Amino acid sequence: MLWIPVTAAAACLQVARNALQRGLLGPAGPWGATLVRFLFGLPFSALFVILALWLSPRANLTFGPGFWVSCALGGAAQIAGTAALLVSMRRSSFALGTVFQQSGIPFAALIGLAIGDHLSAARWLGLALATGALAALGWPRGERVRFSAAPLGLIAGAGFALASNAYRHCALSLDPDHPFLSAQITLLSVQALQSAALAGWLAARDPGALVAAVRPWRTSLGAGFFGAAASGLWFTAFAMAPVGPVRAVGAVETPVAALVGRRLFAERLRPWQWLAGAAAGAGVALAALG
Repeated sequence: MLWIPVTAAAACLQVARNALQRGLLGPAGPWGATLVRFLFGLPFSALFVILALWLSPRANLTFGPGFWVSCALGGAAQIAGTAALLVSMRRSSFALGTVFQQSGIPFAALIGLAIGDHLSAARWLGLALATGALAALGWPRGERVRFSAAPLGLIAGAGFALASNAYRHCALSLDPDHPFLSAQITLLSVQALQSAALAGWLAARDPGALVAAVRPWRTSLGAGFFGAAASGLWFTAFAMAPVGPVRAVGAVETPVAALVGRRLFAERLRPWQWLAGAAAGAGVALAALG
């Protein structure tokens, strides 16, 4: 059950990363802000790999074609999901934008079936309860904009669900007996691919966004650190347990995001939203322990 506290820590670090990225969204745009977490996270990911190699000197790693295919697939899905999440936050609020991406919980469980992850009936019930409560919590009342925050949040959730299962496949294919090491190597490989692809695309299509993402390097370095730390823990949890329950436990970031949004961005949630959050918490507990 070590994956539960690992996931909770990853969710809290993810909130910090999202808060820093949100400040970069205006000048750098969604793609520039997305690049920040990958490019500036690379040095920290490399340090995590060195630490993991020191802790697991006898690991037997296997780099097959499936590893690289899953890295590329997961990296592309994560880029799309991150950009969609950032725009969703801008069109709604910091806390609600975070809630929208939790649509990835059922997506993650369903995709996990394709790689052999089978869940108990109690866990499926917990996933359904958590998803329903989070949907009630986050769905925008009276929203009439066609391309609103809600569908962008669904796109983000689906992208993160696909990426999460791809990363789990990567870690398991490397060495299932050393999840921390496999997770950190997967993270470094994916971030290198993502940084090269996204930086090259921005250099060709929108050099201004690339410059805007790199110029505030202190903030960008902070986002890179929190992004690498959060992803390192997420990847470790994926290597330890099926993605569906991991994503459900990760919903702990919802109340944390609400507190951050209230503190930093003067945002408020209604009482009924707090009640829905409590129901989501019950679903999370069932998904984790069922």
